[in-house]
Amino acid sequence: MVNKVSRTKVREKKHRRVRNRLSGTTERPRLAVFRSNNHMYAQIIDDTVGNTLAAASTLDKDVKAACEKTNNVDAAAQVGTAIAKKALEKGISSVVFDRGGFLYAGKVKALADAAREAGLNF
Repeated sequence: MVNKVSRTKVREKKHRRVRNRLSGTTERPRLAVFRSNNHMYAQIIDDTVGNTLAAASTLDKDVKAACEKTNNVDAAAQVGTAIAKKALEKGISSVVFDRGGFLYAGKVKALADAAREAGLNF
């Protein structure tokens, strides 16, 4: 009998593998993305001290008001724009992108592209 590993376990394993090579510094913090079934979350993290410098998600009032659904590509793009604006306000222009073990397609790609268009470099 073949036991199939859940998608969540596979994603977590990929994320751990990527995080061994990737970390955010004070000069270039990490843009971490998490995608659930209903929402998108993005954080800018300085891993040297373990602080979250900026965060945005589809739960934020301004992002939620700008889109009709919170789990589609348009909502992900709104989150990308919001996180880029918050980062630029704090003087962060360059980040390391951490896709969190998710495939770089669909919502994750939309978030990244929107953040790039709003002024973040990665």
